[in-house]
Amino acid sequence: MTIIIEQPQLEISQVNQDKKISSETKDLVLDGGFVVPKTVPNNTGLAAEDLVSNNDFLAPEINSFGRSFRDYDAESERQKGVEEFYRLQHINQTYDYVKRMREEYGKLNRVEMSIWECCELLNEVVDDSDPDLDEPQIMHLLQSAEAIRKDYPDEDWLHLTALIHDLGKVLLLPSFGGLPQWAVVGDTFPLGCAFDEANVHHKYFKENPDYNNPAYTTKNGIYTEGCGFDNVMISWGHDDYMYLVAKENGTTLPPAALFIIRYHSFYPLHTGGAYKHLMNEEDAKNLKWLKVFNKYDLYSKSKEKIDVEKVKPYYLSLIEKYFPAKLRW
Repeated sequence: MTIIIEQPQLEISQVNQDKKISSETKDLVLDGGFVVPKTVPNNTGLAAEDLVSNNDFLAPEINSFGRSFRDYDAESERQKGVEEFYRLQHINQTYDYVKRMREEYGKLNRVEMSIWECCELLNEVVDDSDPDLDEPQIMHLLQSAEAIRKDYPDEDWLHLTALIHDLGKVLLLPSFGGLPQWAVVGDTFPLGCAFDEANVHHKYFKENPDYNNPAYTTKNGIYTEGCGFDNVMISWGHDDYMYLVAKENGTTLPPAALFIIRYHSFYPLHTGGAYKHLMNEEDAKNLKWLKVFNKYDLYSKSKEKIDVEKVKPYYLSLIEKYFPAKLRW
């Protein structure tokens, strides 16, 4: 079953009307072989190509395990592992820890390699915090990028942003420090202020050393209202690491792309509506693009495989456009 999610009205390019339809299945086929069902089985009578042409993204109601997306209460062995992940994350992610990790990894002195070389490294990575997919991460990146590319064909910066948004998960690999999963993946949240109940598995924050620090227990904590997220310490992980890599290597991607990369796991904000009192005007503007991106990041997860070699030339051209040949990581 699928549902229709209407996207925010933004000043974006009109969608190309040309659609690629499978002659055998009559399904909408994204480049690389990712299939979106043509007919919406919700009695609307709408066809997928009509919805895509109107920038209405088809979001499945169930994930690859047959359950609702981001359902952290369902009983399953994987869900038990996800909850244990968040218990460890909420206990160990402290203000001082994040400050130390930003300083250490901000040196970017571990390796030099291209964006695509990093993409290939993600064949070795599976995200233990994700209740919706247990596939290697490169498949998720390509699924997200191809789905966005179909709906926003003229926004090539957004295609590339989707491709690279999770590259920071290489932090799990030994050559990048072999960090534990709780230090790399999962939802992100601010440190230095009260832990909002919009955070999943909020109860485990009670064991975090910051929980009883008087300076951090109020709504604003050490911050001022409207200070902007650039001035807020966010839990450490792949988001912030990839943001540092892109920014310090001189990417020409627009500010909205860097915002998406840095805050795409900030679900308490863009889904829960928490922490908005810390945003400034620039954050509010970029949040609109993040909400567009999030639908593809979350709902494009599937067991369908993308033909990597078929789409690789296109993404290599975007990498060349927006990044240097080699980056410091």
